[in-house]
Amino acid sequence: MTEDKSADWAAYYEKLRDRPPRRTLLMALDRFGASSPDALAVDLGCGDGRDVVEMLRRGWKVVAVDAEPEALRHLQARPLPPGSDLTPIVARLEDVPLPIGLSLVNSSFAMPLCEPAAFHRLWQRIREALPPGGRFSGQWYGPRDSWVGRPGMTFIGRDEARRLLDGFELEMFEEEGADGTTPRGNAKRWHIFHIVARKA
Repeated sequence: MTEDKSADWAAYYEKLRDRPPRRTLLMALDRFGASSPDALAVDLGCGDGRDVVEMLRRGWKVVAVDAEPEALRHLQARPLPPGSDLTPIVARLEDVPLPIGLSLVNSSFAMPLCEPAAFHRLWQRIREALPPGGRFSGQWYGPRDSWVGRPGMTFIGRDEARRLLDGFELEMFEEEGADGTTPRGNAKRWHIFHIVARKA
């Protein structure tokens, strides 16, 4: 990573530092109730760890994956709960093997950053890795998102999203379309599916 790129990511994560965990994650955790001592989660595309910290706070073991070393530096610089069991991994999320014993895969706004073939391979691995009762929480992007056409990204329609989630109980499946801004302050049209799904 160049010094300029590192500084750019550092400024980006500083902007996000005080944001709360995503509501998709909070719903998934609430549905699990009190975690068991061996409860294991993977956060794919964890960023600076706003979701990871909440999982650790609730007693989960967490494997945190991000392609940007700066993200994991910011995560590890956070005041983590005492006794936290955190394994940080610098890698593209679609390249990381999913561990045995997994109960939760969280991927907030990250899976769509895979190109389509990698997205579908990753989703198939998530489906296979989660046991009955395991959960996925995260966001997928729809075809009316203003980033459609960017290389290396995946956008899926509502019907395709529902097909991909076949075999899961949908505890949250909300479609959002709204004009807004990105964390970097750029105008953007969002088309998002917010998902919490429990494997049957």
